[in-house]
Amino acid sequence: MRRTRILITGVDGFVGRHLARWLREQGRVPLGLGIEAFPPELSRLLDRHFVADLRDPERLAAVVADAEPDAIVHLAAQSSAARSFELPVETFEVNAMGTWNLVEAVRRSAPGARLLSVGTGEAYGPQPEGSRVAEDAPFRPVSPYALSKAAGDAIADCASRVHGLDVVRLRPFGHTGPGQADRFVVSSIAHQIASIEAGRAEPVLRVGNLDVTRDLLDVREVVEAYLSLLDHGRAGGAYNVCRGQGVRLADLVRSLADRARMPIRIEVDPARSRPTDVPYLVGDPTTTEREVGWKASLPLERTLDNVLEEWREKVA
Repeated sequence: MRRTRILITGVDGFVGRHLARWLREQGRVPLGLGIEAFPPELSRLLDRHFVADLRDPERLAAVVADAEPDAIVHLAAQSSAARSFELPVETFEVNAMGTWNLVEAVRRSAPGARLLSVGTGEAYGPQPEGSRVAEDAPFRPVSPYALSKAAGDAIADCASRVHGLDVVRLRPFGHTGPGQADRFVVSSIAHQIASIEAGRAEPVLRVGNLDVTRDLLDVREVVEAYLSLLDHGRAGGAYNVCRGQGVRLADLVRSLADRARMPIRIEVDPARSRPTDVPYLVGDPTTTEREVGWKASLPLERTLDNVLEEWREKVA
C-alpha cells in the first residue's frame, strides 16, 4: 500500500533530511517534526513542519492530530552510542520514553496510521565472529544507547500486539553517507583528511578502537529500504536493514587514508574509544530481502568517495 502523508520525526537529522528529499521526489507529502526551528533549505522540502519534544506527550499528541498522517517514520533519537555513556538518562528518556509518548500519540490521534519504529542493530550486542544475526535473536545491548533502543523496540511491539496499531519495527545497522555529522567514524575521518589537505591540521588521523567489524550501508540505501518497508512491510514485523557483510573499521580507515592527497599517519586516541564496544556485529538481511524485495547494492567505495568529497567542499 502506497502511503502519501508521511510524518518524519527527527526530520532535521542525518537520515531524516535524505528521507524528506526522497519523499518529495516521489510526489509524496513529507511532514516534519523536530525539536527546534528548521533551516530554510529543509523547510522547503516539507509540506508542513512542527516543533515538539518527544518528552512532551501532550504536545506530541497535538502535533500528530494536526498533521493527520497516514504513516509516521520515527527517526528522532539520541543516536550516538559514545555520547550515551555521557548522557545515559537523557538517552533513555528520548529513545525509550519518547517512543512510548509517540505510540500513545498515535493511539489517541491517528490510530489508522502506519508507524515505522526505527531501532538499531546494536541492540543485538556482540555476536560470534563470522555470523549474521537475524531478527529472532535476543537483544544483548552493551551501551545505554542500545539499551534504550531495545526498550523502544519492545514498546513498539507491545503497541502492535496489545493495541492493534499498524507498527513495523526496523533495525538498521551502521550507515553513513553525505550529510552525516563528524562525531561518527566515517565522517570524522573524512573531515580530518579534508582539514589536513587544506593545511589546517597536522597529517595525523586520530581514531578510536578500530579492532571491530561492522555491517555498513549508504544512507541513500537505508532510505530506499525504509520506503519499501513503509509500503510493503508486514504489520507487527521486525526487519533488519543491513548489507549482510562485515567490514573491519581498520580497513575502512585505511581505505579513506589511501584516498588522501598526501601521506597521513593513523594514531589511536584513547579519548575516542567507548567504555565498552561490540567487537563483531553483522546482520542477516534475508527477511527484508524475501518479504519486501529490498537489497543493498551501492558499493561502499562510492560512499567513501562521496563523503570525502563533501568534506573537501565544506572545508574549502
